Amino acid sequence: MVSYSQAVRWLSGVVLSIFLASGAQALKLEGIKVENELPLLDTPLMLKGAGVRTKFFYHLYVCALYLPQDAVDNKDLDILAYLSADKPLAMRIYIISDMITGDRFADAAHEGFVQATHGNTAPIQNEIETMVGAFRTTLQNHDVFDLVYDPERGVVIYRNSEEQAVVPGAEFKKAMFAIWLGDDPVQSRLKRDMLGDN
Repeated sequence: MVSYSQAVRWLSGVVLSIFLASGAQALKLEGIKVENELPLLDTPLMLKGAGVRTKFFYHLYVCALYLPQDAVDNKDLDILAYLSADKPLAMRIYIISDMITGDRFADAAHEGFVQATHGNTAPIQNEIETMVGAFRTTLQNHDVFDLVYDPERGVVIYRNSEEQAVVPGAEFKKAMFAIWLGDDPVQSRLKRDMLGDN
């Protein structure tokens, strides 16, 4: 006969197994619940990893990377090759600091493009201006931005679920995501966290 304590342990194990198998663990960073799925494209995009952008000990934003499930499951994913491919991906940025203004974020993006392209921004300068223009609005703490690459449209920028701009071009897409995920990222620890390498 099974004892009460054995039954409780067995049931707890079953519940935990179902919880883990479903990928339902809610990731929380800086009090932000990071969603496991980003339902903005026909292809489901799942959370690969997330981290916090810091600078001079200030915590500025939470940044999460979303990829198709096969890329999420790939432990040996070559992210540079993925950025060069015409495949969907997305980032969600949760603003968590009053220090970030639209102008500051746009200026940081400009610097990021220079770093990501090793100074060669001229071929995509018009696209860069379109992108940073979407951030020069009144940006506030707790705003949420989605940067979504749709192979049929280009990079679609959302602010608080409202579409702000569409920027076409594979080279622009590669450079933009390389700001965080390239060979010279804005913050190495953030890149590792976004790739789930922590």
